[in-house]
Formats: sequence, C-alpha cells, structure tokens
Amino acid sequence: MQMKTSVDGPLSGIRVLDMTSLGMGPLAGQLLGDHGADVVKVEPLTGDTFRHMFPQSSSGMSHVFLQFNRNKRSIALDLKSSDGKEALLALLKNCDIFLSNMRPSAMKSLGLDFEAIRRVNPKVIFCGAYGYSERGPYAGRPAADDTIQAMAGVTDLQRRGTGKSQFVATIVADKAVGLALVNSVLAALIYRMKTGKGQAIEVPMFETMVAFVLPEHMGGKAFEPSRGDTGYSRILNPERRPYPTRDGALCVLPYTTAQWMRFFKLIGRDDLAQDASLQDPLKRTARIPELYAIIDKVMPSRTTQEWVDALLQNDIMFGRVNSIDDLIADEHLCALDMFPVLEHPTEGAIRLVGFPISFSESPCGLYRLPPKLGEHSREVLAEVGYSDAELDRLESDKAIGCAALEAPLMEP
Repeated sequence: MQMKTSVDGPLSGIRVLDMTSLGMGPLAGQLLGDHGADVVKVEPLTGDTFRHMFPQSSSGMSHVFLQFNRNKRSIALDLKSSDGKEALLALLKNCDIFLSNMRPSAMKSLGLDFEAIRRVNPKVIFCGAYGYSERGPYAGRPAADDTIQAMAGVTDLQRRGTGKSQFVATIVADKAVGLALVNSVLAALIYRMKTGKGQAIEVPMFETMVAFVLPEHMGGKAFEPSRGDTGYSRILNPERRPYPTRDGALCVLPYTTAQWMRFFKLIGRDDLAQDASLQDPLKRTARIPELYAIIDKVMPSRTTQEWVDALLQNDIMFGRVNSIDDLIADEHLCALDMFPVLEHPTEGAIRLVGFPISFSESPCGLYRLPPKLGEHSREVLAEVGYSDAELDRLESDKAIGCAALEAPLMEP
C-alpha cells in the first residue's frame, strides 16, 4: 500500500467532524476517510481513550488507536471553555457530517445538540451514536461493547451454543454498529444531494445489535402465534466447532445436498449417500447433530493437510483454524497487501490493517497516517479564519492542544 499524495476518493470534498472515541465512531470516521472524506478528529485535551493502551511506541499512540484512526486530522479542544466551543462551532459551519458518541444529555449541556448545531449549519448531517435510543425507557444509560453484547443476546447465544455464557473475543458490537453508522450517514448524504436537507440520525447500539443478532435466531418467534423456540439450531449445535485432525484442527462444512453426498463418499459412507432422508434438505437439517458427530469422529483419521487436499478436490467448504499470527503471515492476505508496513514520522515502522474491498473505479486510499493528538489543531482552525496570534492565545489558554512531535519511545 502506497501513501497517496492527493485525495481522489468518491467522498473527496466532504468534510466530517468525528467527535467520537474508542472503536465504534472512530471506525466509521476512518471508513469515510478511506473513501476520501476530509475527516477531522475532534478530541479532548486528554485525547481519545484508545490512545492510552499498551503497547505503544510514543505517548498517546497505542496499537489500537493506530488501527482505527488513519485518514484523519486531529484537533484537540477544551469544549468546556468558551473559546474551545466557539472553535468547534466555527468548524461546524463548514462541515457536512458531524459524528458524536456522547450521550444526548451531555451534548445538550455543552450546547451541541442537533437544534443548536442546525442553527449554525442547516444542511449538517448530525449523527449521534450511543447506547440506547432516546425514544425508549433505557434512554441515557451508559453503554460499551461488553454491556451491549450482554443486552443484545450475544452472551446468551454463546451459552446456548457452548454451555458457557461469555463475550465474543472481539469488539463485535462496536464494529457492527460502526458499519451501520457509515451506512446511515451515506444514506443521509444521498438524501441531502436530492433535497438539499440535512437531518439528525440516531444510531443506538442496543437496537442496532438486536437487529444484527436476531435475523437467524428468531426461530419460532418469527410466526404469530409462535411455532417453536428461538434460535437457529444449526448455529447453536454444540457440535458446531472445529474438529480435531490427526495433527491439528479444521473447520469442515458440507452445506448443500451435493456437498454432503460428496463428503459421505469421501469418508466411505455410501450408506449415508444413499439415505433418501439425507438428500432432503429439511429432513437433513433435523439430523444435523448426528451429522456433525459423524464429522467429528472421522476427522482424526487424516492430517490437516490431507483433509485440505481432499476437501479442495471435492469442492467442500473448510477453514483452517488460524491464529492472529497466522493471519499476518497468510500467503493469500500477504498477496493482497492486507498488512502494509509504513514509516510513521513519530512512531517508526507501523503495520496497519489494509483495505479488504476492491473498487474498479474508486478504490480506497491511504491519504494520512494516524495523527498525534492535536497535530492539526492550528492547521484546521487556520482554514476557518483563525490568525496565528489567535491560535497562540488559544494554545496558551489551553483552549486547544497542539502536538509536540517527539521521537518514538524505546520499548520498556
């Protein structure tokens, strides 16, 4: 992946004020920036919380911050000061999209609710992303990825599938809702192109994750009156897991009727291939626990590579059980430059996660490396008319923060 010297993405000319922290909002802002939007990350003087994780090479530039904040400029503001708030309002006059993951009560106390911002910029697309919709009784509750996984049924589905109530080991709620956030603001942007009207968008984590989790798990509750229990039985089957091979483990997934028939023949079970009930998808689904147990029993008869060769030959789905280290070294991903190593001016060599989706006409681009806290405060405010003298005063009064670009720290 090469750094681009000019912005040429489909969102070039669109300015986003990204006043979010942690994972959900920053992911959304980063994706908009990947498509060419000018994303200004608005941070408190202490910075995004994700800046302060370990490992890091220099203060405020943690591993996780680097992965959620490319293609952005950083401005640090004290929004509790009149000068800091005035600076933000000056930026809002000329922005297209404003992202916030602060709870509405906090935004209102700062004088930054939708009605206040719309008076400054009637065409703004104002997107609030937080735990629970303001339209229901949970309004105003604090939330984070773990609490939303629990509330939205994810941890209970893990219990039903594995026997243990647990979180999925990735910030799945943050990232799923972040993608929904991008979809929402792009839809609002298209609407504004057609009508000239801005609008307010609410992207609540709880409701968005419920809509993400439930489609395959509504089960009998998809009918009224109910026709059975909730849950997608194949997914909740405790035998749905990677299976031990002679020297490792492998996920194996015959799915279509033809794939199951080829698998039965591959393992020498012609009797199953000739079983009429297993050729009927509905009847076969009722026997899934039995079939997964058959797979489990036969897998130790071959090495992982022997299974891979045989499954490829028979066009049956499988997946190696990769670790994160395996992924970084994976030949397919490396061929696609999914983990480019780039030289950061203060962090040294850094490895980013690349772009998974390809576009024939408007590919994503790397325009900026993740910024230091307040690295662009003066630059961004100068663009909306602040003089050097005014910026000196704001910095002296600690209404704005400006980065000191120090060299990387040595590893402890």
